[in-house]
Amino acid sequence: MGTVGGSWFHGGMAYNVELAERVRDLMPAGTTEVKMFGGLAFMVNGNMACAVGADDLLVRTGRSAYETALAAGAEPMTMGSRTMSGYVNVAADLVNGDALADWIRRGVATAESLPPKPPK
Repeated sequence: MGTVGGSWFHGGMAYNVELAERVRDLMPAGTTEVKMFGGLAFMVNGNMACAVGADDLLVRTGRSAYETALAAGAEPMTMGSRTMSGYVNVAADLVNGDALADWIRRGVATAESLPPKPPK
């Protein structure tokens, strides 16, 4: 199987339930959750804002904030050999304490900037 980010995608390995709960507490009202890529994605207006994997956080930054997120310590999100521009992988040590809220804000801002998608 391929990899997503550093340790984000682990095939059948479950996502980090504790991190998912912390993310859930920071998401705006109306956020939906979807199991995807072996993780748990958080959707705002039908657009993915972030996702929790085995240990790490996937954050949608959009192309305009991508380089800023990399400068803040995130890594490019890769799927197999393809780098996914506009998404970053945030290692577990960068989401400790209050730092998680900043990463969530980035993902939510990106998702909210996109046209809403109708529910499926």
